[in-house]
Amino acid sequence: MVSSFSSGSLLAPCLQVLERANLNQYLPEESLLQPLWDYLRHRHQDSLRSPLFPVIFSISAYFSFCAAFMALDLLALRCPAINSYRIHPEQPVTRDKLLKTLGLTCYNHLVFILPAATAQWYWRPPIPLPAEAPALSELLVGMLSCTILFDFQCYIWHLLHHRIRWLYTTFHAVHHEYCEPFSWVTQCLSAWELISVGFWTTLDPLLLQCHCLTAWAFMLVNIFISVDDHCGYDFSWSLHNLVPLRLFGGSLKHDAHHQKPATNFAPFFSHWDWIFGTHSKNKHSPAVMAGKKGRGHHPSGTLTHSAG
Repeated sequence: MVSSFSSGSLLAPCLQVLERANLNQYLPEESLLQPLWDYLRHRHQDSLRSPLFPVIFSISAYFSFCAAFMALDLLALRCPAINSYRIHPEQPVTRDKLLKTLGLTCYNHLVFILPAATAQWYWRPPIPLPAEAPALSELLVGMLSCTILFDFQCYIWHLLHHRIRWLYTTFHAVHHEYCEPFSWVTQCLSAWELISVGFWTTLDPLLLQCHCLTAWAFMLVNIFISVDDHCGYDFSWSLHNLVPLRLFGGSLKHDAHHQKPATNFAPFFSHWDWIFGTHSKNKHSPAVMAGKKGRGHHPSGTLTHSAG
């Protein structure tokens, strides 16, 4: 299998474990991603090398994911079946809420993000594109490693913004104007928070020496998970209902944070809140609770881990 990681990569030990498990015999010599990478590199090289590409890519992904959940919010007003999957079906997402959050999002991007991206485009040279694609195992390990690192960084950062009153009132309070979050609340943030989150997202693949394709894949997954955290929906096929051992918090966990702001600080996983005693119980949507009752699960529909 083609390996795009250098021997000094921080992820090299993880990949060595896979190699020692003798999994290479089941994998093709050439990366499964090589045809895709060759197409992107040959057809869109100038765009991909531009320092503006990650910014345009992330903004486009964010607006697309939020628009999809917004469509569900609008349908939920007329369709009880969809509304039953909302964690707070009694609290509709009104037009005023949508316009206010969308307005702040557009303001932050136009006033802060795009000017910063333009300055970076002016000062930073185009990035080189390696000839080899990452192996599929490298991409998956890299994405998971970046996500775990980002989750830890944001846990500490988020905890400080709640425990230090000046940070909360100056920067973070705007995000907690909504006790029942919906998709556009994801980046309903102060400019400081938005830039900070973008900084971690950009820095982590560089720290772990990931292939640029891995970095972009992590960026896409990170944006989707962040929007899903705030979407306000609890589907039976949501990630937090599929990942075993309740390791993934998802929308339930973050909704509980907006209800009880002194709990559930980690954005994605649950282990840091369990370890530091900041975890709280999370309530399922009516539809999922009904499904659990039908299968003989605990009728409360709550997670049984308690804080501390």
